Amino acid sequence: MSNDKTTHFGYQEVPVKEKAERVRAVFDSVASRYDLMNDLMSMGIHRLWKRRTIELAGARRGQRVLDLAAGTGDLAERFSRIVGPSGSVVMSDINQAMLEQGRARLVDAGVVGNLDYVLIDAEKIPFADDSFDCVTIGFGLRNVTHKQFALNEMFRVLRPGGRALVLEFSHPTAKPLAKAYDLYSFSVLPTLGRVVAGDPESYRYLAESIRMHPDQETLRAMMEQAGLERCEFFNLTGGIVAIHRGYKL
Repeated sequence: MSNDKTTHFGYQEVPVKEKAERVRAVFDSVASRYDLMNDLMSMGIHRLWKRRTIELAGARRGQRVLDLAAGTGDLAERFSRIVGPSGSVVMSDINQAMLEQGRARLVDAGVVGNLDYVLIDAEKIPFADDSFDCVTIGFGLRNVTHKQFALNEMFRVLRPGGRALVLEFSHPTAKPLAKAYDLYSFSVLPTLGRVVAGDPESYRYLAESIRMHPDQETLRAMMEQAGLERCEFFNLTGGIVAIHRGYKL
Protein backbone atom coordinates (compact mmCIF):
# COMPACT_ATOMS: atom_id res chain seq x y z
CA MET A 1 0.00 0.00 0.00
CA SER A 2 1.49 3.30 -1.05
CA ASN A 3 -0.58 5.50 1.30
CA ASP A 4 -3.85 5.45 3.24
CA LYS A 5 -5.91 6.35 0.16
CA THR A 6 -4.64 3.87 -2.42
CA THR A 7 -3.73 0.21 -2.46
CA HIS A 8 -2.61 -2.34 -4.99
CA PHE A 9 -4.92 -4.31 -7.25
CA GLY A 10 -2.41 -6.58 -8.88
CA TYR A 11 0.21 -4.18 -10.21
CA GLN A 12 -2.22 -1.26 -10.37
CA GLU A 13 -2.66 1.40 -7.71
CA VAL A 14 -6.36 1.95 -7.04
CA PRO A 15 -8.39 3.85 -4.44
CA VAL A 16 -8.80 1.78 -1.27
CA LYS A 17 -12.59 2.00 -1.49
CA GLU A 18 -12.52 0.42 -4.97
CA LYS A 19 -10.41 -2.66 -4.31
CA ALA A 20 -13.07 -4.86 -2.70
CA GLU A 21 -15.45 -4.22 -5.59
CA ARG A 22 -12.77 -5.01 -8.16
CA VAL A 23 -11.88 -8.25 -6.39
CA ARG A 24 -15.57 -9.13 -6.19
CA ALA A 25 -15.88 -8.62 -9.96
CA VAL A 26 -12.94 -10.95 -10.59
CA PHE A 27 -14.50 -13.77 -8.60
CA ASP A 28 -17.98 -13.14 -10.01
CA SER A 29 -16.39 -13.72 -13.40
CA VAL A 30 -14.52 -16.92 -12.53
CA ALA A 31 -16.91 -18.56 -10.02
CA SER A 32 -18.55 -21.02 -12.42
CA ARG A 33 -15.19 -22.36 -13.63
CA TYR A 34 -13.26 -21.92 -10.38
CA ASP A 35 -12.83 -25.61 -9.49
CA LEU A 36 -11.89 -26.62 -13.02
CA MET A 37 -9.35 -23.81 -13.26
CA ASN A 38 -7.82 -24.74 -9.91
CA ASP A 39 -7.24 -28.28 -11.15
CA LEU A 40 -5.78 -27.08 -14.44
CA MET A 41 -3.61 -24.32 -12.98
CA SER A 42 -2.06 -26.49 -10.27
CA MET A 43 -2.27 -29.82 -12.11
CA GLY A 44 -4.32 -31.03 -9.15
CA ILE A 45 -1.64 -30.25 -6.58
CA HIS A 46 -3.94 -27.77 -4.80
CA ARG A 47 -5.68 -30.79 -3.27
CA LEU A 48 -2.43 -31.83 -1.58
CA TRP A 49 -1.86 -28.27 -0.30
CA LYS A 50 -5.34 -28.25 1.23
CA ARG A 51 -4.87 -31.72 2.72
CA ARG A 52 -1.71 -30.52 4.45
CA THR A 53 -3.58 -27.48 5.78
CA ILE A 54 -6.22 -29.75 7.30
CA GLU A 55 -3.49 -31.84 8.95
CA LEU A 56 -1.80 -28.77 10.43
CA ALA A 57 -5.13 -27.34 11.66
CA GLY A 58 -5.57 -30.24 14.07
CA ALA A 59 -9.35 -29.84 14.24
CA ARG A 60 -11.12 -32.40 16.41
CA ARG A 61 -14.62 -33.73 16.90
CA GLY A 62 -16.95 -31.23 18.53
CA GLN A 63 -14.89 -28.15 17.69
CA ARG A 64 -16.01 -24.96 15.96
CA VAL A 65 -14.22 -23.85 12.78
CA LEU A 66 -14.43 -20.65 10.71
CA ASP A 67 -13.25 -20.95 7.10
CA LEU A 68 -12.76 -17.50 5.56
CA ALA A 69 -12.55 -16.95 1.79
CA ALA A 70 -13.86 -20.49 1.54
CA GLY A 71 -14.48 -20.38 -2.20
CA THR A 72 -16.27 -23.56 -3.23
CA GLY A 73 -15.68 -25.22 0.12
CA ASP A 74 -12.78 -27.67 -0.16
CA LEU A 75 -11.52 -26.93 3.35
CA ALA A 76 -14.99 -26.47 4.85
CA GLU A 77 -16.10 -29.86 3.53
CA ARG A 78 -13.17 -31.63 5.19
CA PHE A 79 -13.62 -29.75 8.46
CA SER A 80 -17.33 -30.60 8.48
CA ARG A 81 -16.55 -34.31 8.33
CA ILE A 82 -13.85 -34.02 11.02
CA VAL A 83 -15.80 -32.05 13.66
CA GLY A 84 -18.89 -34.21 13.18
CA PRO A 85 -22.46 -33.52 14.31
CA SER A 86 -21.32 -32.22 17.71
CA GLY A 87 -19.15 -29.56 16.06
CA SER A 88 -19.85 -26.81 13.57
CA VAL A 89 -18.23 -25.12 10.59
CA VAL A 90 -18.92 -21.64 9.24
CA MET A 91 -18.11 -21.50 5.54
CA SER A 92 -17.73 -17.87 4.52
CA ASP A 93 -16.70 -15.70 1.62
CA ILE A 94 -17.01 -12.04 0.72
CA ASN A 95 -18.21 -13.03 -2.74
CA GLN A 96 -21.79 -14.27 -2.98
CA ALA A 97 -21.31 -16.01 -6.32
CA MET A 98 -18.47 -18.09 -4.89
CA LEU A 99 -20.43 -18.88 -1.73
CA GLU A 100 -23.43 -20.02 -3.78
CA GLN A 101 -21.21 -22.26 -5.91
CA GLY A 102 -19.76 -23.79 -2.77
CA ARG A 103 -23.10 -24.31 -1.10
CA ALA A 104 -24.54 -26.04 -4.17
CA ARG A 105 -21.50 -28.30 -4.41
CA LEU A 106 -21.55 -29.32 -0.75
CA VAL A 107 -25.30 -29.91 -0.65
CA ASP A 108 -24.93 -32.14 -3.71
CA ALA A 109 -22.17 -34.00 -1.83
CA GLY A 110 -24.47 -34.51 1.16
CA VAL A 111 -22.43 -32.29 3.48
CA VAL A 112 -25.19 -30.79 5.61
CA GLY A 113 -26.24 -30.43 9.21
CA ASN A 114 -23.18 -28.87 10.86
CA LEU A 115 -22.31 -26.34 8.17
CA ASP A 116 -23.47 -22.71 7.98
CA TYR A 117 -22.91 -20.28 5.11
CA VAL A 118 -22.21 -16.63 5.87
CA LEU A 119 -21.20 -13.70 3.66
CA ILE A 120 -18.22 -12.25 5.52
CA ASP A 121 -15.64 -9.53 4.98
CA ALA A 122 -12.51 -10.93 6.65
CA GLU A 123 -11.64 -7.43 7.89
CA LYS A 124 -14.90 -7.27 9.90
CA ILE A 125 -15.79 -10.76 11.14
CA PRO A 126 -19.33 -10.64 12.62
CA PHE A 127 -18.73 -13.00 15.54
CA ALA A 128 -17.96 -12.46 19.21
CA ASP A 129 -14.51 -12.72 20.73
CA ASP A 130 -13.32 -16.26 21.53
CA SER A 131 -15.85 -17.98 19.25
CA PHE A 132 -13.79 -20.56 17.30
CA ASP A 133 -11.25 -23.26 17.93
CA CYS A 134 -9.75 -22.82 14.46
CA VAL A 135 -9.85 -20.09 11.82
CA THR A 136 -8.52 -20.65 8.31
CA ILE A 137 -8.21 -18.55 5.18
CA GLY A 138 -7.18 -20.36 2.02
CA PHE A 139 -5.97 -18.45 -1.04
CA GLY A 140 -7.86 -15.37 0.09
CA LEU A 141 -5.63 -13.18 2.24
CA ARG A 142 -3.80 -11.74 -0.77
CA ASN A 143 -7.12 -10.31 -2.01
CA VAL A 144 -7.92 -8.54 1.27
CA THR A 145 -7.40 -4.78 1.19
CA HIS A 146 -6.07 -4.47 4.75
CA LYS A 147 -4.40 -7.79 5.51
CA GLN A 148 -3.40 -6.79 9.03
CA PHE A 149 -7.03 -6.02 9.89
CA ALA A 150 -8.02 -9.52 8.77
CA LEU A 151 -5.27 -11.16 10.84
CA ASN A 152 -6.29 -9.06 13.86
CA GLU A 153 -9.87 -10.24 13.43
CA MET A 154 -8.82 -13.88 13.09
CA PHE A 155 -6.98 -13.56 16.40
CA ARG A 156 -9.93 -11.85 18.08
CA VAL A 157 -12.49 -14.56 17.29
CA LEU A 158 -10.18 -17.42 18.26
CA ARG A 159 -10.66 -19.07 21.61
CA PRO A 160 -7.61 -19.35 23.88
CA GLY A 161 -5.66 -22.35 22.64
CA GLY A 162 -7.10 -21.92 19.16
CA ARG A 163 -5.07 -21.72 15.98
CA ALA A 164 -5.14 -19.61 12.84
CA LEU A 165 -3.92 -20.91 9.49
CA VAL A 166 -3.21 -19.01 6.29
CA LEU A 167 -2.84 -21.08 3.12
CA GLU A 168 -1.59 -18.80 0.38
CA PHE A 169 0.58 -18.53 -2.69
CA SER A 170 3.95 -17.24 -1.60
CA HIS A 171 7.49 -16.69 -2.85
CA PRO A 172 9.60 -19.53 -4.32
CA THR A 173 12.76 -20.20 -2.36
CA ALA A 174 15.03 -20.92 -5.37
CA LYS A 175 15.77 -18.45 -8.17
CA PRO A 176 15.48 -20.99 -11.04
CA LEU A 177 12.05 -22.03 -9.75
CA ALA A 178 11.02 -18.39 -9.38
CA LYS A 179 11.90 -17.67 -13.01
CA ALA A 180 10.02 -20.71 -14.28
CA TYR A 181 7.06 -19.81 -12.07
CA ASP A 182 6.98 -16.26 -13.44
CA LEU A 183 6.96 -17.57 -16.99
CA TYR A 184 4.13 -19.97 -16.16
CA SER A 185 2.12 -17.36 -14.27
CA PHE A 186 2.21 -14.62 -16.88
CA SER A 187 2.06 -16.79 -20.02
CA VAL A 188 0.18 -19.99 -19.23
CA LEU A 189 -2.35 -18.77 -16.65
CA PRO A 190 -3.87 -15.97 -18.76
CA THR A 191 -4.04 -18.36 -21.71
CA LEU A 192 -5.87 -20.94 -19.61
CA GLY A 193 -8.15 -18.19 -18.35
CA ARG A 194 -8.98 -17.15 -21.90
CA VAL A 195 -9.56 -20.67 -23.23
CA VAL A 196 -11.38 -22.21 -20.25
CA ALA A 197 -13.04 -19.30 -18.47
CA GLY A 198 -13.14 -16.70 -21.25
CA ASP A 199 -11.43 -14.23 -18.94
CA PRO A 200 -7.64 -13.81 -19.28
CA GLU A 201 -7.59 -10.52 -17.37
CA SER A 202 -8.88 -12.04 -14.11
CA TYR A 203 -6.13 -14.65 -14.18
CA ARG A 204 -3.53 -12.02 -14.99
CA TYR A 205 -4.73 -10.18 -11.88
CA LEU A 206 -4.40 -13.37 -9.83
CA ALA A 207 -0.80 -13.79 -10.97
CA GLU A 208 -0.03 -10.17 -10.12
CA SER A 209 -1.75 -10.37 -6.73
CA ILE A 210 0.53 -13.27 -5.77
CA ARG A 211 3.63 -11.16 -6.51
CA MET A 212 2.29 -8.33 -4.35
CA HIS A 213 1.58 -10.61 -1.36
CA PRO A 214 3.99 -10.43 1.61
CA ASP A 215 6.76 -13.00 1.65
CA GLN A 216 6.89 -15.79 4.21
CA GLU A 217 8.84 -13.95 6.91
CA THR A 218 6.83 -10.74 6.53
CA LEU A 219 3.54 -12.58 6.88
CA ARG A 220 4.80 -14.40 9.97
CA ALA A 221 5.68 -11.04 11.51
CA MET A 222 2.21 -9.73 10.68
CA MET A 223 0.61 -12.72 12.44
CA GLU A 224 2.76 -12.02 15.49
CA GLN A 225 1.70 -8.37 15.36
CA ALA A 226 -1.93 -9.55 15.47
CA GLY A 227 -1.18 -11.30 18.77
CA LEU A 228 -0.66 -14.85 17.56
CA GLU A 229 2.15 -16.83 19.15
CA ARG A 230 4.38 -19.75 18.11
CA CYS A 231 3.96 -18.57 14.53
CA GLU A 232 5.61 -20.70 11.88
CA PHE A 233 5.32 -21.43 8.19
CA PHE A 234 5.61 -24.49 6.03
CA ASN A 235 6.80 -24.08 2.44
CA LEU A 236 5.14 -26.35 -0.10
CA THR A 237 6.22 -26.94 -3.70
CA GLY A 238 9.41 -24.96 -3.23
CA GLY A 239 7.68 -22.00 -1.61
CA ILE A 240 5.14 -21.48 -4.39
CA VAL A 241 2.65 -22.02 -1.60
CA ALA A 242 3.13 -21.59 2.16
CA ILE A 243 0.98 -22.48 5.14
CA HIS A 244 1.35 -20.13 8.10
CA ARG A 245 0.11 -21.19 11.52
CA GLY A 246 -0.15 -19.36 14.81
CA TYR A 247 -1.84 -19.89 18.16
CA LYS A 248 -3.87 -17.75 20.56
CA LEU A 249 -2.28 -18.56 23.90
